[in-house]
Amino acid sequence: MRIVVTTPTGTVGSRVLRLLVQAGVRPVALLRDPARLPPDLAGLVEPVVADQTDADAVVGTTLGADRLYWVNPPGPPGTDPLAHHAACAAAVAEAVRRNGIGATVVQSSGGAELRRGVGDIDGLAATEQALDATGAPVLHLRCGYFMSNLLHAADELAGGTLSTPWPPDHPLPWVAPGDIAAVAAARLLGPAWSGRLVQAVHGPADLAFHDAAAVLTEVLGHPVRAVPLGSRAFREILAGAGMTPAEVDAVAGMAEGLAAPGYVPEQRRDAVSTTPTTLRSWAAEHLRAPEPA
Repeated sequence: MRIVVTTPTGTVGSRVLRLLVQAGVRPVALLRDPARLPPDLAGLVEPVVADQTDADAVVGTTLGADRLYWVNPPGPPGTDPLAHHAACAAAVAEAVRRNGIGATVVQSSGGAELRRGVGDIDGLAATEQALDATGAPVLHLRCGYFMSNLLHAADELAGGTLSTPWPPDHPLPWVAPGDIAAVAAARLLGPAWSGRLVQAVHGPADLAFHDAAAVLTEVLGHPVRAVPLGSRAFREILAGAGMTPAEVDAVAGMAEGLAAPGYVPEQRRDAVSTTPTTLRSWAAEHLRAPEPA
């Protein structure tokens, strides 16, 4: 099969790329800078340069593709996130229609089923809808909260706090990016399907931030406590970091929408949506300092 992988140097895409290589596939890596691909993959993947907001470029680089793994990449700083999502959605839908791509796996998010009112996730919802309108086989992976978001808080964790825009007792499905990649690769390599499918990727357990802080306390060996920021304070922090109002709305809106009273993910936790990597094992690998030699 000819399988095209977008964001092949990203948190999830890079693992999808390796899994396909290990399965004997020579995937097409659609990216902006081929120099970012790991040197050990030279000759094992086909790098193709394209901007995912450029419909003509995406159509050209996916010509002959049997399957496609699609992730909307982040836009440049200062870009309106929802406008960027819309451009990506138009490009991938056009490519699927014109090239007759047999199956597309989309990295989406829990909350996309709401269609609006969830900040940046609204852009993923629009991408789902654009692909649904093609009538081609598509699978939307509705992912939970990435454990890797904690990497951005490494300095704060070292000081014993974990700030969060969510109420500290609000549960979320925490998932390891590697588990998302495993599900995506399995679907890309697996049997064909018809029509539209949705599959959640929920990780092994729903955790509130105070639960996560307790796990991190054990792993890091010092007390960590969850610190709720509140919506207004979180927005002020984002604006103070130089984000535009549209960017602030996109980021803060995700937390506000997913914490809305009564919201629960459309897909239940079951054997299909539950993945194995625990926060404890992920944190031990990625956050704990290595033992001295």
